[in-house]
Amino acid sequence: MDLHYKENDSIKDFFSQNRDHFEERLLDEATNVKDKIDEIHRLGNINLLDNAHKLVLFVVDEREHELISFAKQEGVAWAKHSLTLAFKLEWVQAIRRTLWDFLYNYDVLMHSEPKREDFYATEKKINELMDQFFANFFISYSQYKDELLEKQRELVEDLSVPIIPINKEICILPLIGMIDYLRISTIMDKVLHEIEQQHIQTLIIDLSGVTPMDEEIIHSLQKIIEGIAMMGCRTVLTGLRAEIVKSMVDSGEGLSNQAEFKGTLQIALNDVLNKQEVDANISMEV
Repeated sequence: MDLHYKENDSIKDFFSQNRDHFEERLLDEATNVKDKIDEIHRLGNINLLDNAHKLVLFVVDEREHELISFAKQEGVAWAKHSLTLAFKLEWVQAIRRTLWDFLYNYDVLMHSEPKREDFYATEKKINELMDQFFANFFISYSQYKDELLEKQRELVEDLSVPIIPINKEICILPLIGMIDYLRISTIMDKVLHEIEQQHIQTLIIDLSGVTPMDEEIIHSLQKIIEGIAMMGCRTVLTGLRAEIVKSMVDSGEGLSNQAEFKGTLQIALNDVLNKQEVDANISMEV
């Protein structure tokens, strides 16, 4: 490798003058990544070669704080565009090997033989910085993915418990599909929270779209309705199919003291809205 070196060049100068040679050697080291460079740039606007030079300069200049900040930015960028971690690992390892190769050539061209203790001190510092880069990259990558998963989980929970306001006092909760232990717990948390936040006075729970519920789920539903009543909110259940009613009867769970029952959601809406209008008129007359 025909490297350029001038007397008294610093390591930084040496790397800057041999940028093209560095890239050539780096691409030889990163056999699987080099074919993905254009694709990664297109997907995430990430220039792997420019970023490799930036990382190397941070390392040789021992600019630790900038290196950590750069690693975190890289982690978010790779996570945001779902780029493969295996490519990043190979790329960083290729940078490490190429960096050491250039440091060796730098010492050769300087005609210097570093003392053993100096060599090991340099080796420790450089490898620590490279490891620190990847550790902060991975932590940032993982945190971004975890936050994204949490947002998706919250979205799924919101969709599984869709509380729809009719007016300031009345809301509908249409439940569809299977209600398991996780979902019934989510329903309780979401319902009680929304009653508190929105000051809901009447909650219509439509069960016409749910599958048959086992005894423990029915018991949990009763606890939810008891909790709704404790918060001063009225529950109206609609759409109870025969198999669900039978399960309730067989389980011995009675809901008649805490809830009203209507055949359909439309009937419940008409009755609740009419009652609200009558109550408003009486209040005005008084």
